[in-house]
Amino acid sequence: MALRKNDDPDLYARVEEKNLLRQYDLLTNCIEIGLRRGIDCFDKYVLWSLNSAATANIAQHGGRYREQPIYVGNHIPPHFDRVPSLMDQFISDVHENWDILTGPTEMGAYALWRMNWIHPFVEGNGRTARAACYYLICLRAGRLLPGAKIVPERIRENRPAYYAALQEADKAWAAGHFDVSVLSNYLNGLLADQLANR
Repeated sequence: MALRKNDDPDLYARVEEKNLLRQYDLLTNCIEIGLRRGIDCFDKYVLWSLNSAATANIAQHGGRYREQPIYVGNHIPPHFDRVPSLMDQFISDVHENWDILTGPTEMGAYALWRMNWIHPFVEGNGRTARAACYYLICLRAGRLLPGAKIVPERIRENRPAYYAALQEADKAWAAGHFDVSVLSNYLNGLLADQLANR
């Protein structure tokens, strides 16, 4: 079962909002486990679960990698045949670079950009990428961070700067470089706001 947005926009918005609350509850559990067991807990199963929670009743294939082409504005994500291997590489990159990208938001910025670039799911990619980003920020901090409004919610409220930062990372990648510094700085500001407003 999947509710189509055009059939009942108000109900769709309510379902989407409740899904987001459930995803945040699940995210908290995932972070708590990750804090006890370490970065190796960050895997595709966590991402599948977070995506499934975000897309319940609005996407029939929630929690599974896409098996079809998808288009996102001017960005054409990689062919769906490449998604599983690209995601395996992404997760491996997180594990292998955990002790290299050590700034408070660097790894979160990488996850946020890379997941949006791959766009591994049919629906809920942004919500899942923001959740993954926050998971990594909390693990880097070594605790579940306080604040009345967490970074993923703040990203949703400040989309123009978010999109601009993603585009900067895309430009660097297209030129053969890895650079998520603009996105990391953007996240640093959101994180500071979160911690200042408990």
